[in-house]
Amino acid sequence: MSNPVAQPIPRTRFPEKLGFCTFSTASNVVYQFKSIYYLFFLTNVLKIDVLIAGTILTFGTIWDAINDPLIGFWAVNHKFKNGERVRPLAIWFAVPWAITVVLLFTNFGLQNKAAVAVALIVYLLFELFNTFVGIPYNSMGSLATNLDADRRSINVFRNLGGALGAGIGAVACLPLLKAFGAMDGKGNLIDSASSRGFLLTACVMGVVCVIGCVVHYFTTKERVKPIAEDDEKLSAKTVFSMLFRCKSWVLNMLYIICYGVINLLLMSCITYYATYVIGSTAAATAIQAAYLAAALVSSFLVSAIDRLLGRKKTMLLAAALFILGKVWFVINPFSLGAIYVNAISVGIALTITFVMFNTNRNNIVDIIEWQSGRRLDSLVSTADNLASKLAVAGATQLVALSLSLNGFNAKLTAQPAGAIAAINAILGWIPMVVAAVMMVVIFFLNIENDTKKMLEEKAAQA
Repeated sequence: MSNPVAQPIPRTRFPEKLGFCTFSTASNVVYQFKSIYYLFFLTNVLKIDVLIAGTILTFGTIWDAINDPLIGFWAVNHKFKNGERVRPLAIWFAVPWAITVVLLFTNFGLQNKAAVAVALIVYLLFELFNTFVGIPYNSMGSLATNLDADRRSINVFRNLGGALGAGIGAVACLPLLKAFGAMDGKGNLIDSASSRGFLLTACVMGVVCVIGCVVHYFTTKERVKPIAEDDEKLSAKTVFSMLFRCKSWVLNMLYIICYGVINLLLMSCITYYATYVIGSTAAATAIQAAYLAAALVSSFLVSAIDRLLGRKKTMLLAAALFILGKVWFVINPFSLGAIYVNAISVGIALTITFVMFNTNRNNIVDIIEWQSGRRLDSLVSTADNLASKLAVAGATQLVALSLSLNGFNAKLTAQPAGAIAAINAILGWIPMVVAAVMMVVIFFLNIENDTKKMLEEKAAQA
């Protein structure tokens, strides 16, 4: 190819990395809060049947998966007046995004079909605005710098923010519910106050969302310019052909699917485990705190591990942790020690996996541009999110179906043995199987070799 080689960009400074951290905090406030408590809110506050509630989440996730590449395709062919393609989305959609977070956890006092219809509409709106905000969240790492070390560092800061956001969205939720008078002395919800408690808690989360978006917008900048400026519109067929010609993108997509399903299985059932196996909803806070503490500590080690072992071995290490950390829990799912080891190992493994697949994405954008001459920053992440979220939607439906078929009933204070066994399986051997699939994918993913080949070709051309 005859495209000129892009010039190096100065090292990314700490304030900008802190901006990425802040934005990731906001994004993960929403993700964690919604992932852990929305199904629980639908079944235990709105009193919607668990299978119908799971179907709402499934339809919302499918819609989110579909609108991801649609909005990503729009972003590829759109340029803002300041010449940027991604960053302004963070501030354009900050407030609408925060409003829908609040609406998700609003009890409109409706009954039966009306309550289900409104819940579905609100969830669809939330996923729409979440996608718009997610484009700068996932794409700016490759646009802020072309230095691989800085990209990895940015993703480490994003993960730190993610752990903090997960803490706000998960660990802080139950204390906020208690502060707003929605929990009794034993740590269980008070039916008459639960709606108001969740609404006020969601308002706090919404404020955090807006702050994160604003800070990110004013601390970051798109610096990586296309190899060749070209405003010609790309067709959907062209951009998806560019993606699927890149073997690394396809395999990284499968890697992300495994990550998303494992995370979903833990987040969707930990509150049910605490409520019906341990006997106190508030017990979920301590388990989540252990998970988040492990994620925070391991964030500081990812870069060193990656440098020591290399990308592939680091990814394999994380997949092995997913499996080994669940062995005790599979043997004895009623052991408190086992659920804590499970949560801690997942926190470490998810942290490593998050940094790895996002750094892979950053490299893949460069590889596709070198192969095809156009950058697809907004579409690399949104297109693989399509497959990932469809898989998560399927997993969500299977979780709800499994609980329903095994007799789960939110009106019961004690669930039947079948429902308890289903909860334990969702937290134990099922994610072990997914992690084994992840290991197979990693064996075939050679992002380091592809990046090395690209850089050698650039050097030879220069």
